[in-house]
Amino acid sequence: MPAGTLYRGREGMWSWVAHRVTGVLIFFFLFAHVLDTALVRVSPEAYDSVIATYKVWFVNLMEYGLVAAILFHALNGLRVIAVDFWSKGTRYQRPMLWTVVGIWVVLMAGAFYPVLQHTLTTWFGK
Repeated sequence: MPAGTLYRGREGMWSWVAHRVTGVLIFFFLFAHVLDTALVRVSPEAYDSVIATYKVWFVNLMEYGLVAAILFHALNGLRVIAVDFWSKGTRYQRPMLWTVVGIWVVLMAGAFYPVLQHTLTTWFGK
């Protein structure tokens, strides 16, 4: 560890970074979502055109990434609340993080086919 820094490089630091990154990604999605939805008021044809461009495999993979970001951000946010407001939260922050990661992996595995169904059937057939 470099002298004079707060960096510890353990799970807590990485969860802090992941929480900020997922928050920024969710913010940019919401910004783009508001803009493309606002096109309905300007031109319904332009809105339909933009929405049609979203029906490609790459955007479907980004949707799965959005689900991953939202789930991690939400679960980790609950962990942060527990660390902040539970008297034993700091003592159990590492096991709570691994619990969050485990729940996140299970939920992401469950979301795999429902979210990526269109892309999977396009690539591999029915």
